[in-house]
Amino acid sequence: MELSEIRTKIDAVDDQLLDLFLQRMALSEEVAAYKNEHHLPILNKQREREILAKVTERAGDRERYAYHLYSTLFELARSRQAELVSEPTQVEEQIKAALAAGGDIFPQTGLVACQGVEGANSQVACDRILPRGNIVYVKSFSAVVAAVESGFCKFGVLPIENSSNGSVRSVYSLLQEHNLSVVRSARLCIRHELLALPGVKMEDITEIYSHEQAIGQCGKFLNGLNSVKVIPCGNTAAAAKMVAESGSRHAAAISSHPCAALYGLECVNGHIQDSDNNYTRFICVAKDPAIYAGANRISLIIAFENRPGALYEIISKLAALDINLTKLESCPVAGSDFEFIFLLELDASVKDPSVLAMLKEMERTCAQFQFLGNYAEV
Repeated sequence: MELSEIRTKIDAVDDQLLDLFLQRMALSEEVAAYKNEHHLPILNKQREREILAKVTERAGDRERYAYHLYSTLFELARSRQAELVSEPTQVEEQIKAALAAGGDIFPQTGLVACQGVEGANSQVACDRILPRGNIVYVKSFSAVVAAVESGFCKFGVLPIENSSNGSVRSVYSLLQEHNLSVVRSARLCIRHELLALPGVKMEDITEIYSHEQAIGQCGKFLNGLNSVKVIPCGNTAAAAKMVAESGSRHAAAISSHPCAALYGLECVNGHIQDSDNNYTRFICVAKDPAIYAGANRISLIIAFENRPGALYEIISKLAALDINLTKLESCPVAGSDFEFIFLLELDASVKDPSVLAMLKEMERTCAQFQFLGNYAEV
């Protein structure tokens, strides 16, 4: 048989497949109406297992492909049913309130809490996110959260992730523990330098101060030093300020080039970070949820039953809707027996009805579900 003849037959089968698929989806909509009326859950795992067992038995040596085909069909049907089920959920109410509170333009002013001192990377992120914001410096990430939660500051800016050193787990822990909403984010290119008082040479240095994230991003350089004590501190700008005020010619700080000019220091070594492609993402949090125009990134924290296929079911929901998963990270739950939460970031908008339906279904089926926000990155 010629290739053209085979393709003609495939086209004919495809036409039948499409007609049958549309019939199946229409029947799924009828199922959704019944479940909605009788308050039944969308997922019926027992029936799905029965169908998969029958399909794989009939498919012979192609059972693997048949299994995946029907698994995808189930996910598409569930996604459509989730759009039609009217049972209210907490995330739906949260998103409605956030859309009502947002607007076409993100605020350019406001009191914003920032960990550190003048010259810190968090301060640069504050200026990027709120160009005319009034910055309040505090000593810790938890103090940023407290300032926002109490209403003292309208916004707070926190580092959430570094391209070289991973997520800032302490910030994610704070987001879990406190009911704050992510309303904006910014990505900064970070360049670390070794700073000291004017005239200090590398051989003079016995102590290096910096934030633990910066220390981690300069691990190769620091591991190559002998008889030098590395001491973590509040942040990189605070380290530069401390070295400048100490007057010690044996101390240095891992900090930024602007901090050298700000605190009267000189660059001893400008090539100390592990990667030149070093970026840190910062988030802007607010007490009340708000979604502004252009929001195209969603952050979630979820947990689900520890069983085979549980993570696949989550990912398949995204694949069925053609949603790009930009972050998936597991974190152990402190004090538990190997239980995990998962940090997710998606390229999506809650204004898409299918995305909202997916989030509602995830809330219904996940043991823990926390919608952190839908926001834009600048």
